[in-house]
Amino acid sequence: VQLVESGGGLVQAGGSLRLSCTTSGFPSDDYAIGWFRQVPGKEREGVSAMKSSDGTTYYADSVKGRFTIFSDNTKAMVYLQMNSLKPEDTAVYYCAAQRGTFLLFRLWKPDYWGQGTQVTVSS
Repeated sequence: VQLVESGGGLVQAGGSLRLSCTTSGFPSDDYAIGWFRQVPGKEREGVSAMKSSDGTTYYADSVKGRFTIFSDNTKAMVYLQMNSLKPEDTAVYYCAAQRGTFLLFRLWKPDYWGQGTQVTVSS
């Protein structure tokens, strides 16, 4: 399984960015995929996720109403649309996935990770 992120960059507060995750190598159609973020000195935080089985989506409270996770028709690309960005959204964002599903988003520990992409929001 390979995950490659793109789309990070520098944006002013209130602006938008769209992160992309190119996926390959999933052995089945049953998987969970999502986005995490990490700032230096802090634990990696789950931002959003979706389950391929039924399309259910999950969001951290800090991004609800501002971020949207979605995939294309082939499900080979997963996106994170980030609107109304705040300086506290600054982090390295990682695409992550696993075969099958998870029980609780806040406890999810994916098996596969991308290399990360930097998002910086200036005030």
